[in-house]
Amino acid sequence: MSVEVIAIGGYQEVGKNMTAIRIGEDVVIFDMGIHLDRISMHEDTDIDRMHSLDLIERGVIPDDTLMKDVDGKVKGIVFSHGHLDHIGAVAKLAHRYDAPLFGTPYTAALIEKQIKGERKFKVTNPIKVLNPGSKIKLSKDITLEFVQSTHSIPQAVFPVLHTPEGVIVYALDFKFDNHQKVSPPPDYKRLKELGRKGVLALIVETTNAKNYDEVKTHSERIARNILEDVMRGPLHEKTGMIVTTFSSHVERVQAIADIAKKSHREIFFLGRSMERFCGIAQKLGILKLPKNASIYGSPKAVNRALMKADKDRANYLLVTTGHQGEPDALLPRIASNRTPFNIKKGDNVIISAPIIPNPTNAANRHIMERRLKLNGARIYPNAHVSGHAGREDHREFLRMIKPQHIIPAHGDLSMLSAYAELAEEEGYRIGYDIHILRNAQAQVFKS
Repeated sequence: MSVEVIAIGGYQEVGKNMTAIRIGEDVVIFDMGIHLDRISMHEDTDIDRMHSLDLIERGVIPDDTLMKDVDGKVKGIVFSHGHLDHIGAVAKLAHRYDAPLFGTPYTAALIEKQIKGERKFKVTNPIKVLNPGSKIKLSKDITLEFVQSTHSIPQAVFPVLHTPEGVIVYALDFKFDNHQKVSPPPDYKRLKELGRKGVLALIVETTNAKNYDEVKTHSERIARNILEDVMRGPLHEKTGMIVTTFSSHVERVQAIADIAKKSHREIFFLGRSMERFCGIAQKLGILKLPKNASIYGSPKAVNRALMKADKDRANYLLVTTGHQGEPDALLPRIASNRTPFNIKKGDNVIISAPIIPNPTNAANRHIMERRLKLNGARIYPNAHVSGHAGREDHREFLRMIKPQHIIPAHGDLSMLSAYAELAEEEGYRIGYDIHILRNAQAQVFKS
């Protein structure tokens, strides 16, 4: 029985992740994501009314038309976590396959929300929930297992396929964090057990593979300490205060709320994606906001909250979207005086997010920060730690699961190559057991 790994998206860029695995006559698909950068899309962008073919042509979603030439029946579409570069295309592509969708409870809820917002296609695939640490049989020869992981979003997992030819581990995305409040540590014991059982192939993210300075990613505990130090002073000043972060980073949102709840300020979480990610997390009991916190997503509700805060800015903390400077997101609009809340001299703005590296983001963020400063704001940039594994985390991971073959993913060629160099240091060889694929290419492993 042969095993074929088909690279559909995410092998030439960071985003639009999608991979198919064919085991004999059965096929399993991992992720259906969007390429956030292609049309300057971030957390507040709406693609619900756009056609999939237009989005494929623009490079926004994976080109899965090659799946028509793949022999086999799709048994399941599996999602590793709920970020848009992994689930954002589900409503555009899933209806083409007669197969259920699998995710953890939080991921499944985000997928359901994504599908309900779709205006172009009718998606009727059943959504099945699988908890971390659980297994389900997809076919006679394939069992799916979710192994607990950690990332910058709750309930991220390593999806694992058990096949007659060996174990296949899908590791997009992860970090090794033992000190999160919202998520338990990764299941190291199970990963080592899989290594002893025999991992045929590892499909692995390369986000930080080129980052030679940050060899091991810091825990969210460090981010909490940074935020606590940075927020302590501004919380008690009689000035306006804004914090911006990833709305999907529920762990970070929880930290901000915990730090601010002891202050006199009322906390407003503002933005459509804040309502989506944090509202679902709160409903599932993952996010526990204090009594002095509220979430507002619709434009009217956001504007009412901003008007309230503008009149009495010393008694409110605004937590907003727009950390990349995306022109239509909330913080850039505040910086441009396009909302009822205007920045005044002495206001504090804390940016708990890095610049996602591309020229558009760098330019947008620079413009936003300059406007905030010109209006008199004091800025605390990059109160953040990464949600992705560092080089030494990757080295530790390889030693844990001991894969026979490695397929780097989730990056451009320079990132895939940097990961390949790291794997070579661990005794692997490019072209022999390290396989660098491009979108639409495949790698076959035969018995």
